[in-house]
Amino acid sequence: MFMHGSFIHLFFNMYSLVIFGIVLEQVWGSQKFFLYYMVTGLGAAALHLLVMYIEAGSYQNAAMAGSAIAAQHLEILRLTPTVGASGAVYGVLLAYGMLFPNNVLQLLFPPIALKAKWFVMIFGAIELWMGLSNSGGNIAHFAHLGGMLFGYLLILYWKKKNRMYF
Repeated sequence: MFMHGSFIHLFFNMYSLVIFGIVLEQVWGSQKFFLYYMVTGLGAAALHLLVMYIEAGSYQNAAMAGSAIAAQHLEILRLTPTVGASGAVYGVLLAYGMLFPNNVLQLLFPPIALKAKWFVMIFGAIELWMGLSNSGGNIAHFAHLGGMLFGYLLILYWKKKNRMYF
């Protein structure tokens, strides 16, 4: 969560964190926001590792059966590091959408206005589609979804315990 693959990767994660995180920190306070950020980041890593484990198992079986392509894919999975705060940032994005669902966000590309709840749902759907279709290069789509999932579960827990604010 504290290393990034490039400057642009770091820039967009921190830009998103500033846009959405500052508002959440003002609502929750620093300690609760930090807890939320860490839970979503670790949850993102957990889901990503689970998906990688499942993928590696299927490639392992095919490689054992003699598939050279499966062996190459398995080696790529083993050697590719996962870096970035994107999973935690997606959790922050989800929290913003849940706490401020009707706030309007102005997109630059395409230049349209969307309510936060639709913005979050669209981003989540895109990540799910890209993760299931194995598109998007070396982007950890299931880490993004893991951040959203763990964020959703934590917010539900806080709401149930009446601990949503401070």
